[in-house]
Amino acid sequence: MQAKNLNRDLVFIAALVLAHTIGFLLACRFTRIYMGDSFEYVYEALNIKQHFFFYSGAPAMPITEEYMTQRQPGYPFFLLLVYYFSVNNWIVLVLQNVLSIFNIYLTRKLLLRLGYDRKYDWLLLLFVLTYPAQIIYANTIAPDILLQTFTLLYVYYFARLVKETRGKYAVYMSVALVAGLFVKPVLYPFAVLHLVILLGFGFSRKNLLKQVVIAALMPLCAVWLYNAWNYERTGKFHFSSNQAFNAIFYYASFVGDKYGTDSSSRFLHAERAKIAAMPLYKDRYDYANARGMALLKANFVPYTKYHLKHSLRYLIEPGKGEIDLFTGKLTYGSLYSGKGEGFYNTWKKKGIAGMPTYFKDNPSMLVVCVVLLFNLLRLAGLVFFMLSKRVAANIRLFLLLLICYFAITTGPIANTRYFLPISLLVAGCAVMSWQFRVEKRLETEATNGVNKKI
Repeated sequence: MQAKNLNRDLVFIAALVLAHTIGFLLACRFTRIYMGDSFEYVYEALNIKQHFFFYSGAPAMPITEEYMTQRQPGYPFFLLLVYYFSVNNWIVLVLQNVLSIFNIYLTRKLLLRLGYDRKYDWLLLLFVLTYPAQIIYANTIAPDILLQTFTLLYVYYFARLVKETRGKYAVYMSVALVAGLFVKPVLYPFAVLHLVILLGFGFSRKNLLKQVVIAALMPLCAVWLYNAWNYERTGKFHFSSNQAFNAIFYYASFVGDKYGTDSSSRFLHAERAKIAAMPLYKDRYDYANARGMALLKANFVPYTKYHLKHSLRYLIEPGKGEIDLFTGKLTYGSLYSGKGEGFYNTWKKKGIAGMPTYFKDNPSMLVVCVVLLFNLLRLAGLVFFMLSKRVAANIRLFLLLLICYFAITTGPIANTRYFLPISLLVAGCAVMSWQFRVEKRLETEATNGVNKKI
């Protein structure tokens, strides 16, 4: 049995290496390895290397406080693993492909602890490889594969904490969460939920309470210390400059959906002009935060519906834009200028009558339809998994909380990049749900066969 499992492990890893090698070769062919904010991470890595200055803006331009906290230092430090020897982003991509393979293997390792059977490796590979974002972002200078790593480690150590009830896993969870929130700020509000989760576990295991409480407070302490450091640098106690401006950006998306892209652009331009006119960073931050929240509150019901609609879309978004950017069919210049009609705008304006022309002009839609089909299968499998009693309820609820958290915090900007931290978990849940259904059917058939013989 062990030899058979080892062979399956080797075949699984070989398939992953082959898939990522092909992905890397495609990246070499298309050379579209940068995205809109890639250079901010590159600038910060170089600024740290050359001046130990945590700043994501171009060093030749005037210093502005926004860029001091725009990007967290986790991914720049990852870049420095390569930049310390040579500023070569292709080597960075090799490391990211290795990390992506590790992430998929770690997901499988987690599933094995939950009852996964290796003979379903083919289905797990199918679900993983029919989600192109995994390969695309492994070959893009972006922090998302690294964020996926720490998210998976966080879940993996939670599963071990629940099953083995050893306090060290609560500490490992906290370390993974701290590392993740310093890669991208999307995770830092989760520090509060992390506190609640671990305190709940600690009070149910009195012998571990002290160790668990210390672990539970680690992420909040890390956030507080980083905020205090940012206060010294910018005059504002905060975690990320994105935090305040996202509320306005979310509302602009709402305006665009309701009144059109021109109205959204005018709104954003006017608000950014007001903000830019304020000399103090603290005033700019406070105005953006207050203005965004006031607008959202004033349109609470319609905006909430809009936000939740896109949170649901987040679970099945196939990522046509990311595919076209990776292959060079779409450029960031045309994307940001609003030239051309995307799928949703075409559907909104022309309905089904506009689809033949759209498909003709966008050959990648054939791939997108396949991805969408598998996304729907993943979602169905996720629902079945959450309803199954084959996996402990606390683990299912934890996974559901994490998935809902990412969906709700992403909202209107739903795309495959923001789904990536949990995409492998969703794929794994889906595979296990289908495994459970097959096993249940086989058990029923075996029972019926025995009854007939009797």
